[in-house]
Amino acid sequence: MNEAAFLARLRALPLHPGAAGLGDDTAALAGLTITTDTLVEGVHFLSDDPAPDVAWKLLATNLSDLAAKGALPIGVLLNYPLRDAAWDAAFLDGLHVALDRLGTRLLGGDTVTLPAGAPRILTLTAFGHDAPAPSRSGACVGDALWVTGTIGDAGEGLRIAQAGGNGDPRLLARYRRPVPRLAEGRALAPLVHAMMDVSDGLLIDAERMAAASGVAITVDLGAVPLAAGISDPLTAATAGDDYELLFAAPAAWKPPVAATQVGIFAAGDGLSLTHDGRSVPRPPILGYQHGLR
Repeated sequence: MNEAAFLARLRALPLHPGAAGLGDDTAALAGLTITTDTLVEGVHFLSDDPAPDVAWKLLATNLSDLAAKGALPIGVLLNYPLRDAAWDAAFLDGLHVALDRLGTRLLGGDTVTLPAGAPRILTLTAFGHDAPAPSRSGACVGDALWVTGTIGDAGEGLRIAQAGGNGDPRLLARYRRPVPRLAEGRALAPLVHAMMDVSDGLLIDAERMAAASGVAITVDLGAVPLAAGISDPLTAATAGDDYELLFAAPAAWKPPVAATQVGIFAAGDGLSLTHDGRSVPRPPILGYQHGLR
């Protein structure tokens, strides 16, 4: 069962109103914005990624979901599998740094024991408040699609990590230590029609926003912002792990934060691609999906 099929089954279960039909990355409860993310060794991080970097990434990925709602982080819960004392200690040192620098605090959590050799599975739940909370389903016909930052950095950083870390340290850091766009999210949230973070890839997340909004999206690959040293926009736009903000707003509007217009919403459905005005075929894979092999 892939991720989409599993979510479809979940939607048949009794849902709390704050789940909003499981159509977004966060839930709302008693004035709080809540999100949870899990990192799995060998799926979301490499076995030889430094433990402090894994701790940072675990926190940052959760806070990125809060950023997409304009929420102010107030605390997190950690579920942690104990296995190796030295790695565990280094993880906690890294988490201490991440909590301080990203501006939130630990509320509690749970610990379990891993069998020898089992991959680490790390889960964190984050709580935020004071959120204007734009959904991913509010894009309108004629809106432009915008994205903060540059795309594809983390994908290239992963390739550098897989090659032993020999490469641009800035790109490696974008994979291991993404920075959630919290300030940008708070500036954008009261103003935009729809917003989400780019976690699985620009193209697949753009298609998800369009589908949730009941409209079509055309992305111009020639407009996708790329960091120095990255030249293939299609690879960049399907790589994922960027944790930039993707948002819909009127085409004539100027965002209050640095962002690039990469597409336009129209009547209809689905995703289409262009490159500097020329139609481009859809790739077979738009981004990462759990459960696909």
